Amino acid sequence: MRAHRSSRRLRTAVACLTGSALLAASVTAVAVAAEAPSVAPQREASSPIYSAPVAPDISPPMSALAAKGGHRTVSTARIVNERGAPGAGRAATTPSADAALQTSAPALAVGQTIANFEGVSNQDNFTLFGGRVNPPDPIGDVGPNHYVEMTNLAYQVFDKSGTPLIPATPIGALWDGFAVTDCTDGSGDPVVLYDQLTGRWLLSQFTTSGLDDPTKPFWNCVAISTTGDPTGTYYRYAFKTENFQYFPDYPKYGVWTDSYVLTTREFGPTVEYGIGVYALEKNKMVNGQPARVVSYFLDGNAPGMLPLVGDGLLPADIDGITKPREDSAIPIVGTQDDGGGYGATSDALNVWDLKVKWRSTPTSSLTLAEQLPVAAFDSQFPCAPTARDCLPQPGVTDPNRYLDVLSYRQRPTWRLAYRSFKGVESLVTAQSVEASPGQAGMRWYEVRRSAGTYAVAQQGTYAPADGVNRWMGSIAQDKKGNMALGYSVVDGVDVYPGIRYTGRSAAAPLGTMNLGEGTIIDGSGVQTTTNSRWGDYTSMNVDPSDDCTFWYVNEYYTAAGQASSPAGWQTRIASFRLPGC
Repeated sequence: MRAHRSSRRLRTAVACLTGSALLAASVTAVAVAAEAPSVAPQREASSPIYSAPVAPDISPPMSALAAKGGHRTVSTARIVNERGAPGAGRAATTPSADAALQTSAPALAVGQTIANFEGVSNQDNFTLFGGRVNPPDPIGDVGPNHYVEMTNLAYQVFDKSGTPLIPATPIGALWDGFAVTDCTDGSGDPVVLYDQLTGRWLLSQFTTSGLDDPTKPFWNCVAISTTGDPTGTYYRYAFKTENFQYFPDYPKYGVWTDSYVLTTREFGPTVEYGIGVYALEKNKMVNGQPARVVSYFLDGNAPGMLPLVGDGLLPADIDGITKPREDSAIPIVGTQDDGGGYGATSDALNVWDLKVKWRSTPTSSLTLAEQLPVAAFDSQFPCAPTARDCLPQPGVTDPNRYLDVLSYRQRPTWRLAYRSFKGVESLVTAQSVEASPGQAGMRWYEVRRSAGTYAVAQQGTYAPADGVNRWMGSIAQDKKGNMALGYSVVDGVDVYPGIRYTGRSAAAPLGTMNLGEGTIIDGSGVQTTTNSRWGDYTSMNVDPSDDCTFWYVNEYYTAAGQASSPAGWQTRIASFRLPGC
């Protein structure tokens, strides 16, 4: 949050929702209008659009694809420069105090790591492609017997002790032989999810070749394991973006009962910008059948829309085995800072409701359900000389080589973890903020839904007063309601880029992480590339085997990594449990 400007005023928000069915879905699109949180949204319906289904295929076993993957040239790999919304204005320059700040550092009670092993590294990219990329976008998930990690631009499968079962393999190899050949490129922004409700894995990436060829569409490439074994075969799909030649940046997926939900930040050929929201027909996909998709486009250039969608929305992703009610809407959440330059008039969480019924003639709606005021926070960090040069590192005197905090993007960070307790629906998410002047911290939220109404149950900004920057985090809850929050750490003195975690017990005072701070790994090197990129996301997940053990993946640096390349990042995967579960 930044100080209000007198010229600001409330503006009517008109949700320009373009409903379509890319693979034979019928939808009833619901438009939304809202002035202020106290004004009920207005609704209008648009007509459904139909198209013919496209059949998927079945891949060879992942082990065969990995063996075949081999060396690929750098020309098949491309990392797109992450960018902000074209319609954003200048951010405010007067910071305000964080109103949910926790500066205390409780005694260590989170427990030590259980598994703790190396994941994919940028050296793997050099081996596979002959070059390195940055940032890594590390992400992973855990199943009953495996951990699957994806990064830019490789994936790897481990058993739970950290033994590699599938070596680091180009992401595009997963789609070798697929009809949509663009999926075989190394494009990145990967997502991996384990769907504990069906016992299947979801792996994805987007395509980028349309950036060079204006006659080509953009695709979201999705692979669903045919069994619970991630080293086996996959049903492969590709879904076009809602609008032709709109690039689907920053795709994020969520597991729901009968849909896989996808959100994207979509950029058109010139100044077009908005958020794509897609529901994929899950029950067809897990059986390898032609699957329908319902899609919406929230136009960021429509009057009043930009603060409501910001730089991305997160779809709910179910943890545990207790399902929401069959008719429950799928929550999709974004954040806004009134000093972020996007026209927001308050600090808030924006909650959208997506409803989909996969009938012979499906129906769907997307509405702005709630705008929830939150404690003041500040997303704008004093970065210089560029907006990405933010966090100092030990021994680095050139600010062009500081690390990107990415807090200025108006969005929560992966995941929006949903859990249904007895009579309580709970969602947790987080974002990086400037907790105090020049110090990054992690703001986290718990939102609860009761009888269709949302409310902020608690929130806090974890930033012990030790000068260490904590950012790029991810949060989740175990079956007892304990929360674990993982993040990157660095300072300009002696804390090299490393990985830590904290937690709170379910009975702790609201808004506090009371279990102290554990270390997954201390860094021993720094990043010296001038692109400064870090993240763009990490992943905290819960083991479906016991619904208690947390698994976290993030990037870090060693002295050897630093010596290998200006962007010699490595990733680390670790598990741990919190007391009481």
